[in-house]
Formats: sequence, structure tokens, C-alpha cells
Amino acid sequence: MKYLYLFLALVLMSGCSQKTSQTVSYQKMNKAQSVKGLSEISQDVSSYTRTINKGYISSLEKFTIMYFQPWNIEKMDIPLENAMWAYKTFDATNSYGENLQPLDEQFFNAIKENSNFVSYATLNKRAITLKKLDIRAFPTSRPVLRDPGKAGEGFPFDYMQNSTVAANKPIFVSHYSKDKEWVFVKSSFAYGWVKSRDIVYVDKKCTDRWQKAEQVFILKDNEPLYTPEKDFLFKSTLGTMFPLINQNDKEFHIITVADYKLKEPYCVNTSLNKKIAHHGILKFNAKNINLIMEQLLHVNYGWGGIYNQRDCSSTLRDFFAPFGIWLPRNSYQQSKIGKVISLENMSDEKKVETIKKYGVPFETLLYKKGHIALYVGTKNDKIIIFQNVWGIKTLHNGVQGRFIIGKTVFSTLEMGNNLSDFDESASFLKNLKSMNIVTR
Repeated sequence: MKYLYLFLALVLMSGCSQKTSQTVSYQKMNKAQSVKGLSEISQDVSSYTRTINKGYISSLEKFTIMYFQPWNIEKMDIPLENAMWAYKTFDATNSYGENLQPLDEQFFNAIKENSNFVSYATLNKRAITLKKLDIRAFPTSRPVLRDPGKAGEGFPFDYMQNSTVAANKPIFVSHYSKDKEWVFVKSSFAYGWVKSRDIVYVDKKCTDRWQKAEQVFILKDNEPLYTPEKDFLFKSTLGTMFPLINQNDKEFHIITVADYKLKEPYCVNTSLNKKIAHHGILKFNAKNINLIMEQLLHVNYGWGGIYNQRDCSSTLRDFFAPFGIWLPRNSYQQSKIGKVISLENMSDEKKVETIKKYGVPFETLLYKKGHIALYVGTKNDKIIIFQNVWGIKTLHNGVQGRFIIGKTVFSTLEMGNNLSDFDESASFLKNLKSMNIVTR
């Protein structure tokens, strides 16, 4: 701990998730096949942002309260019943493993024993992640799937994948698993199990100094960060923040944490090209929206952030973060942020009319159960949304299936309704429940 104190003292003072999958019926998108509401829709973000120039839509102070929340509690504040949700949801009667065969009772008994919940909320330590980590519902890397023979289940929907947390993010640790390979943690937006070797502990004195520093936002994914000696640390994640030491014309110098000596936290002076970062939050204008959304357009669908990808809700979390807007992790919770307008019990025509009347482009979320998208405006009188989606529901001779999209796209509210086996009852428009303006 002395290394972290010394470094901080010197430098800080000076400066949807839609559950769909390949199953009985499976089709993938290809260049030859036209998907109405997608194929003819521009995938160039600048097509939708030309008139946006709003300045700041939030404040760094509001954002940091939520971002650093795990460092500002004294004891794990998640009720034990909530922490154990997965243990009541999955068992030998409804779960499948990586070989697509049913998991047995022995698997669940061993997991429950190793989870060591008799020690829940006894460690209560502040910590920081050393790399991007999967947050798991059970302390295991093995997947738990639903019936892979049913549409909307099986790969890639590993229900143990609760979320991911970026490198050098604040977390709070409840306790160790019995074998000490895992720790149960809370981040600012999710909780669950991470590998114990991938975190280091920091105390309140250090976390207070970290929070009081000026902050630099990462604006680009997967950029490698190094020590001054050019040793690899980790890769960047859009929307994360780091304390600023100083800067020159080309670079920010930031603090990162690297674990080099038996969990003793070392602070490292890391150089960061100004092309991939920004001092403080961004203004909400066309240039910056284009910059951030271009990063998200390169991302495939990844349930719970699996395979270093994003799902519908994490895509929107990371879009808003550089502008100082903090969102919760899942689509339902996100749909409750800001000014909420119900769309239930409306006809499709009335929903369209309401969205056009009240929707604020790039500030409004559209929610249906299990999935959420961003309203970006209208084009040729059609509502356009930005979404990270696995696929379009299909129905052929009574058999459910999926037409796979598997990435972030701009589309209409009725993408794919020209497909011969399009399931009309499952259209996004028909199932919309609400809209919410996150900045109101």
C-alpha cells in the first residue's frame, strides 16, 4: 500500500438484452439478402447528427458520484437474497453445460459450497480491477445455458455472464469463495464473482485522492496501455476514467494501477495519446457523438459483454458515459432513467406519433421487455433507432427461430418485416412499452 500512497501523494497534488440465439431455425445475414428496415438504412452516424450541437448535457460531478460509488460504502450493501439470485434461478432441472447436456445436481451443490455465502459481507474491502473482467453469477468460468433446443436459448447466452467491468474500475469486495479463487464484488452497475488474482486492494485514503483528481475519459476501445518501460498493462475501454497527472500537446499522463508484488498496489505513470482520450466530459455535439458512436458500430453482439463485446444495454451505457450520463446495467433499469413516457396499450400508429412528438434524438431510449434501443431521429418520415441486437424473431410452420444480425446497427422499428417467416407478434414496434428521455 505504501507504493500507492507515495505515488498519489506526489502526483495528484501536482496536477437485453434480447435473449435470442441459433436454434431450431437459424439464418444469418448476408450481402445478397435484403432486410427491410436495415439494408436501405444508412449506417453512417453522421447522417443523423448534423443538427445536434447542445454543449454539455450533464456534469462530471453527477457522473463521478455513481462511478465511484463502490469506494464510498463501508459494508456490502446488496441484500444477501439479491446476491444469491442465480442460486434460486438455476438448478439441475433447467440448466445445460458447455456440451449442451443437462447439468447435474452435483455441479450445483459444489458451486453453492464453494460460494461461501456464510462469509457474505465480512471482508468489506475497497479494490480496483487490474484488467477487464467478466462478472459471473456463479464462481465458475463454465457456462450455464438454457435448453439449446429452444429458440432464444443456448449459445451465446451463458447466463453466468452477468456483465464485464473494465480495467482500473472501482469495486467493493464482500468475501472470498471457499477456494479463494474468486471474490464476490460490487461495481457501480453490477455485482457478482470475479477472479481474485485480477484485483488489488486499496484503502479509503488512496481512493479519496484518486476521486479528487482531475479525470481523463477514454474515448476508444482496445488501445494498449503501457508502463514507462513499455510493459503491457491492459487495453482501454470506452467510457472509463483515470486520474490526470499532467499533459503536453500530444499526451495525457495518467495514473494506472498495476499488480507487480503480491497484491501490493503499484501506481504507474502512463502516457495516453490525446486522440483516444479527453480531459473531462464531452460536449453533446455532432462531432463528439460521431466519434463515440463510431467506436460502438465496430462491436458485435455479446451477451453480458462476453468475448469483449457488448449487448444492448452495455452499448448504451458506454455511449452516454463520455458525456457524463451514468446509466444502470440492464435494459429495464435503464428504461426508468429521466422522463418516462408510457407506450403501453397504444396502437402502433399512436406509438410512432408519440415518439415523433416527444422523442429527443440521441437522448431518448425505447424499451421493450428484454431489449432497449436509442432513438436517433427520423429519416424519410421513418423513426430510426440505434441498437445492438442478436437477431429478428422468426416463425415457420409453428417453429420459432432467429434471423441473426449479431451487431450494432441503425434500423427502423420494424426491421425485417419483409422476411417470409417474420414473426409479426414479436416486432419491436408492437412490443414497445415505454420511452424515456435520459437528460430530463
